[in-house]
Amino acid sequence: MVSIQIFGQTLRAAVDESEIEVPVSGTTSVKQLIEANPGQLGGLRSFIQNREALITVNKKIGSEDSSVRDGDAVKISYQSRTSYDGNRDIPT
Repeated sequence: MVSIQIFGQTLRAAVDESEIEVPVSGTTSVKQLIEANPGQLGGLRSFIQNREALITVNKKIGSEDSSVRDGDAVKISYQSRTSYDGNRDIPT
């Protein structure tokens, strides 16, 4: 099982959950995990495609192409600034 935690009201509203566990066999990508579970995770696809989500895998910054396997923890947070790349401070 992969544990997926969803942060931010926008993303939680899209999937109606704050934590979801999905079964996996072998290694897969975050994108494939979402596509393989459309009933539970399908609401996240547009946010990830539009770069409005920050993805971490086992406490390390990742992306939709990051590999996950049984026992991993994925966190997906809503990020409203699509131009923010995560590498610099957000100007105020």
